[in-house]
Amino acid sequence: MNKSEFVAKLADDAGLKKADAEKFLDAFMNGVKEIMADGDKLQLVGFGTFEVKDRAAKTGVNPATGEKIEIAACKVPSFKPGKALKDEINK
Repeated sequence: MNKSEFVAKLADDAGLKKADAEKFLDAFMNGVKEIMADGDKLQLVGFGTFEVKDRAAKTGVNPATGEKIEIAACKVPSFKPGKALKDEINK
C-alpha cells in the first residue's frame, strides 16, 4: 500500500475528506520526525514505540576490492511494535 492508498483508507475509515486525511497524515509524520530529531521517543500504547538508537562505528569490507573501510557511528530510527499490534498481525 502506498501513501495515496493509505490516505484514501484513512479518509474512508474516519469519514474525512481525502485532503483532510492527507493533512493529518503529514502532520503525524512531521511530528514523529521532530520528536525523533530531538532525540526523544514516541510511545503509542498498544501500537508501538518510535525512538532513535545509536549505531557504533565499525570496520567493514568493500566487497569489490576486499579493502577495509571505516563506517562512522550514526543515529538510526527504530520502531518497536507493541503487544496489541503483534497480536493483531498474528491472528
